[in-house]
Amino acid sequence: MTAENQGRGADALMAAITGEPLSDEARADAAFMAEHDSAAAELALLREQLGIIGHALAEPPPPVPEPAPVRRPARARRPIFTVALGSLAVAAAGSVLVGMGWLLTQAGGGADSDAGASSADQAATAQASAGTDFGSPHYLACSRLVAEGRATSVERLPGTESLRVTLQLTRYYKPDKGEPELTFDVDQNLVPGLRKGDPVLIGIPQGAREPDFWAVGEGDIAPERAWLTASLPEARELGC
Repeated sequence: MTAENQGRGADALMAAITGEPLSDEARADAAFMAEHDSAAAELALLREQLGIIGHALAEPPPPVPEPAPVRRPARARRPIFTVALGSLAVAAAGSVLVGMGWLLTQAGGGADSDAGASSADQAATAQASAGTDFGSPHYLACSRLVAEGRATSVERLPGTESLRVTLQLTRYYKPDKGEPELTFDVDQNLVPGLRKGDPVLIGIPQGAREPDFWAVGEGDIAPERAWLTASLPEARELGC
């Protein structure tokens, strides 16, 4: 790998880790964006795995059903990301170990309050909730529209805390295609800081007229994009 590619990869990795907005120059660099999207997908997977570790440590000893295997997008890994993400995993694992005592204390202290529900019931509830999360195969199977685009108009509705947002949709996850432009009225608290030109990802369940999920900015969209891409094959086989 050349020094130039190493430098680009390192910059893309740091941008993915910090979630900082990307400059127009960076967005125009196809190689940089490929590195950035790959790093974001790997980071999303790492965060999910660390979340699983944290939940496992907080649970009481009785066995619980094994979670479904994590589906990761098919991406070529480059050495710079393997080394850097490995270092990040070590640091994150260290943080988990430092907090292990606290987690076990919390688990023990909460035993009395959770006496009415078995650990198996709690695990089943957690799995059912995770199955309906945005980006999961079940969410996709039961969605009317999941797509990316850009905000072409953002106007405050007089006398309200709502915004009228017009989106130009450019990438569809479900269905494969649809109307190129849609307009929604949305509470400003759901899309804080949204401005004209910002990238947006939305999800609309079947039977609904308005999105129940908004992601604004590439930093928030990239991890969701990775999960959506990985979930699509399974979602096509599911009913709702």
